[in-house]
Amino acid sequence: MAVIVATGGDPSALAAKAATTVIPIVFSFSDDPVKFGLVASLNRPGGNATGYSLFVGGELEAKRFDLLHELVPRADLIAMLVDPNFPLGEFGAGIVQAAAEARGVRLLLSRAGADSEFVAAFAQIGSRKAGALLVGSSSLFTSRRDRIVGLAAQYRMPAAYEWSEFVRAGGLMSYGSRLSDVYRQIGVYAGKIIKGAKPDRDSFEDAARCPDCRGICAGLRGEHLVRRRRTEGYAGRDSRTASEP
Repeated sequence: MAVIVATGGDPSALAAKAATTVIPIVFSFSDDPVKFGLVASLNRPGGNATGYSLFVGGELEAKRFDLLHELVPRADLIAMLVDPNFPLGEFGAGIVQAAAEARGVRLLLSRAGADSEFVAAFAQIGSRKAGALLVGSSSLFTSRRDRIVGLAAQYRMPAAYEWSEFVRAGGLMSYGSRLSDVYRQIGVYAGKIIKGAKPDRDSFEDAARCPDCRGICAGLRGEHLVRRRRTEGYAGRDSRTASEP
């Protein structure tokens, strides 16, 4: 076996690393790969693993909240959907709570750790009359994006998401890395290893150092103008966008 590609979320990366210290591994990871012992450092991974980390210390969660608040400035209560089973779920909630307090906005944390809990979570958000919804990071949420987008539409809830794939499923807006770009980068790493590159010497990539792998994906209607941080990117068919200075 030339290389193991682990793209099934954090569990697959940890399982691959536990399975072998010899076969090269290329993986994506949502948390800090150094903290979990997957690599020695981002610049010099060491060992047999390298890849792409989406962990940027909560920067993107805070930015998503700010963009959502700019879109719905009169909302004095914004809800956040949190997956309590996701490693960074509560961490992200803390980052957003600080951002909400800085803007004088109340934050409602609604938790859903399984598909069966989505209806109750959205019912809570609707009953509290939240003015907008921020959907936190979660592999569960990503895999159930059609259901989440549908519930947001059912409650007529302006919502911001992590991945552009949510917008393609009908969601309002997203800000963050693109799954397709992440997987493409992992493919590049795997190709290099097959050609003889060593994973211990190939600098580990992260979202903060890869501006081409993140940006705003807007599916907005009418006269709303949304700033975006890249010239490339998907915009809804009827949307209008304005470049950020």
